[in-house]
Amino acid sequence: MTTPDPYSRDVIALAASIPHLKRLEAPQASVRKVSRLCGSEVTLDMNLAGGRVSEVGWDVSACALGQASASILGCVIIGADRARLADGLETLNALLKGVPVPEDSAFAALRALAPAAGYPARHGSIRLAFEAALEAFDRAAAATG
Repeated sequence: MTTPDPYSRDVIALAASIPHLKRLEAPQASVRKVSRLCGSEVTLDMNLAGGRVSEVGWDVSACALGQASASILGCVIIGADRARLADGLETLNALLKGVPVPEDSAFAALRALAPAAGYPARHGSIRLAFEAALEAFDRAAAATG
């Protein structure tokens, strides 16, 4: 059985349309994550207000799959609380193990990455944006008390 190609038109379109591609001037938190396996890199800046993401900016230097993941997160990150971000990472981790994304998920767009489940060497890159967002959220929350 052949593993499906993870670089679909949907993935390429997502990779080409990452929102918030500008670093913040004075972030409450900034996190840099690098995939040791492939060298993909995400640097994410974040500000919070009222326990929710109010501003985000980032630099994404990753493969199309990592870029697509960042794009998906970027579309839902503003207004997210920590639980929403953690749910996104849990949903992504399940997807990479072959578990379908629920129809009603805020992260339904992750379905475009389902074929990548068969490519474990790419999983680190795909997780970077979500892992950076959670770490940035925690740092920003600590910085703001």
